[in-house]
Amino acid sequence: MKLRLPILFLALLLAFSMFAADAPTEPTVPTEGAKAPSFTLPGQDGSPVSLGQFKGKWVVLYFYPKDFTSGCTLEAHNFQRDIAKYEAKNAAVVGVSLDSADSHKQFCTKEGLSFKLLSDSSKTVATQYGSVMNYQGNEYAARNTFLIDPNGVIRKVYLKVKPATHSDDVLADIATLQASK
Repeated sequence: MKLRLPILFLALLLAFSMFAADAPTEPTVPTEGAKAPSFTLPGQDGSPVSLGQFKGKWVVLYFYPKDFTSGCTLEAHNFQRDIAKYEAKNAAVVGVSLDSADSHKQFCTKEGLSFKLLSDSSKTVATQYGSVMNYQGNEYAARNTFLIDPNGVIRKVYLKVKPATHSDDVLADIATLQASK
């Protein structure tokens, strides 16, 4: 009996660890104060765009699920509406989704968007930023935003944002962060 109990315990422990290894894990989202993961992705015109190109500027790096959908269109319109305010604050708006560069080009043309939309069809950057989600069996970029300062440090993380008010929230936070320096 003495030998059976440790063997039973080890068997249960092994079985539990096998189930735990198969359990889905939550994506790891970079935290405020961390260096922003660098990247290079194709923009809507097909040319490569890297985070390093924006050194010295604030970057609003926003992930969104899909071109031409209602929430994504609203969010993009609000960023476009406020683009002069971002420029006045030395900030660039950069959108990322898993859609193709061609889809982004059509979306920008149809919706009158002048800022960069980047194609992350391999999910590499969305994964680095903990911003991949599964919805009804399909993978999309999660609606998350990272406010990156001119030195490449993440100053604010927004998860599961509300498209209607998001641009206003980001502008207010940029103003607060700039005032505190």
